[in-house]
Amino acid sequence: MDQLTTHTDTLIETIGKNSSVSREEMSDLLTAYLPTNGMIRVIDENENDVTGKLAKSQEYTDVPIEYTTTERREVISFNQMDVAIVTKPIIWQNGKIVTIQVSDHLIHMNETMQTLRYVLFFSSAIILIPTIIASFLLSRFLLNPIQKLKETMQTNISKRDWQKIDIENRSKDELYEMEVTFNEMIDSLKENYEKQEIFVSNASHELKTPIQIIKSYAQLLSRRGEGNPELLQESTEAIDSEADRMQNLVEQMLALAKNQQEQVMETLDMRELLQQVTITFQKAYAPREINLLVDEKTKYVWQGNPDQIKQVIYILLTNALKYSEKEVHIRLQQQNDEMIVSVQDFGEGLAEQDQQHIFERFYRVDRARNRETGGTGLGLAIAKVIVESYQGEITVQSKIGEGSIFRIHLPNMDQ
Repeated sequence: MDQLTTHTDTLIETIGKNSSVSREEMSDLLTAYLPTNGMIRVIDENENDVTGKLAKSQEYTDVPIEYTTTERREVISFNQMDVAIVTKPIIWQNGKIVTIQVSDHLIHMNETMQTLRYVLFFSSAIILIPTIIASFLLSRFLLNPIQKLKETMQTNISKRDWQKIDIENRSKDELYEMEVTFNEMIDSLKENYEKQEIFVSNASHELKTPIQIIKSYAQLLSRRGEGNPELLQESTEAIDSEADRMQNLVEQMLALAKNQQEQVMETLDMRELLQQVTITFQKAYAPREINLLVDEKTKYVWQGNPDQIKQVIYILLTNALKYSEKEVHIRLQQQNDEMIVSVQDFGEGLAEQDQQHIFERFYRVDRARNRETGGTGLGLAIAKVIVESYQGEITVQSKIGEGSIFRIHLPNMDQ
């Protein structure tokens, strides 16, 4: 349209310079400016073509005639073809205002647009085909690990097989991190499940023994207890002893489960708490010597549950008094960012292999000796659970023939 407007302006300028030429010469002049696929008209106020139909093809002259005194630029659809038309008023040779109409059928544009459509279609195909293939491959790359993860999870749920995902030769992307996390979760679940099975198995075994003893003595009493005072006393004492041991075992298992739950925190004076525990044990185990060693000038303020902390100290003191005949020392220290409570005895001590398992549930250094003293093998496991619930640590240092030191490391909590 811009090109046609420029062409029309040039034509009008030429007409103005040659306004005195004859009608035939003017027709020849206009023919020189005729568009290849268009037409030139000069229309008077009666909508008559002053110069005749100037066009290279008859079909180009079918454009509607319209006289106007205003300049117009437009594209119209005519005979299933787009036509660009520029219409401008000019002063003709006779001094009257006429309309010059220059049109150009947009044949080349239609051909070009058709060509562009073909180019766009083929270029889109060239672009889309590799894109679709790449998308398919990328989706397989992304979905295969997810599908594999899903299948592994379903296998673990249905078969309890604890299968893990093979992550060798895998690119370390987000999916790789997810697979690593999944494998770590499977390891943790497997470990906890096995611990649970061991716990249930050991608990069943530990409860089975006293139940069997009680049942055996009850059957013995029913057969020969009547008129046999010695057998009656022996059976009664055995039943009472095994019932106590079974009650102790059940209470400790309940305590183990209870201490895994969240407890109410309080601000504690650890020195005062240990003094109370020490006095209680000194009275209960008199004349055994139980000493509390603490720096009186240091503040030992900590946050925790007093019942839980007392339970840990009770467990350690009970073991120390049970498995040694000499004095027992309790020591409270403040070191860097943690508070340390240690319980030291001077008994037979623990072998290195026993120290590695002493905090496991139902583990006993000497099963026969523990049965005699009424131990269940759960005390130190309970202490460990409680201490670790405060992000702390419980350790043991021992040497055969010299005794043992159990240390509770408690991180300082915000007040």
